Amino acid sequence: MSSNRGVFLSDNSLPFKRSLFIPTWSSDTRLDGKTAIVTGGNAGIGKETVKDLASRGARVILACRDMAKGEQAACDVMREVKGAKVVTRQLDLADTKSICQFAENIYNTEKALHYLINNAGVAVCPFARTVDGIEMQFGVNHLGHFFLTFLLLDLLKHSAPSRVINLSSAAHLFGKIHFDDLKGEKDYHHFRAYAQSKLANVLFTRELAKRTEGITAYSVDPGFVNTDILRYIRRPLLDVVKNFGFLIRTPAEGAYTTIYCTVTPENQLVTGGYYRSAAESSNAGQDDGTALKLWAVSCHLLGIRWR
Repeated sequence: MSSNRGVFLSDNSLPFKRSLFIPTWSSDTRLDGKTAIVTGGNAGIGKETVKDLASRGARVILACRDMAKGEQAACDVMREVKGAKVVTRQLDLADTKSICQFAENIYNTEKALHYLINNAGVAVCPFARTVDGIEMQFGVNHLGHFFLTFLLLDLLKHSAPSRVINLSSAAHLFGKIHFDDLKGEKDYHHFRAYAQSKLANVLFTRELAKRTEGITAYSVDPGFVNTDILRYIRRPLLDVVKNFGFLIRTPAEGAYTTIYCTVTPENQLVTGGYYRSAAESSNAGQDDGTALKLWAVSCHLLGIRWR
């Protein structure tokens, strides 16, 4: 068996079954009457986010590519959370037509949208392209969510105060936006592409916060989480992960900062900020020039005007 194959890290593969993550924040805030969308809500951090929001009384729209998995996740949540209001809608972030269809469905069925949680993502995968020809990690992690947010902006404004939460990663610290090769045609490297997409999440959040009234935006680092998104991890990083398994968080722990940015009063948060472990981190993606250029390039790639 090749040592370069990606693996999913089950609990039994880790040297420590419990992480050292210690929560420093909790809240019993209710979200009755609120509506949230969670992309990638069928598994991992997304599913835990859906469960938490549903337990607070929110109506949650679980958006995912595989409807069978989405329906099963929704059933799981409704079985575990008494009175949970969860519906499943199909969304493929690698296909702009699917994103348009999803947004149209939302406008046809929803009167309000208070929380857009852009959680779905792909990580360190082999080279692939979206339906529209963009490198997969940049296309799904950034461009797909950028387009989705653009399409749902009117509903978010109508429902103000509302929030957009973008899941990033500490990997963004190693990222650089390669404007001359966003399609990954020149020199693709799986981790570099992932880091670029996560930096794009932070920069998008920063610029979005400047351009919208009544909508606040936050990017979050969930930590290193044991979810299916790790399936492409290879050696030597795989060996490091196994040796430091106590640093790996469960999906519920990974959802911690997402929930923090969802329910914490706005006057206690900084819109456009980057948060990790329920606290703002100030040294992340603060290049306004790059953020502005990324915004313009993203609009160009999508063929939209967003001022």
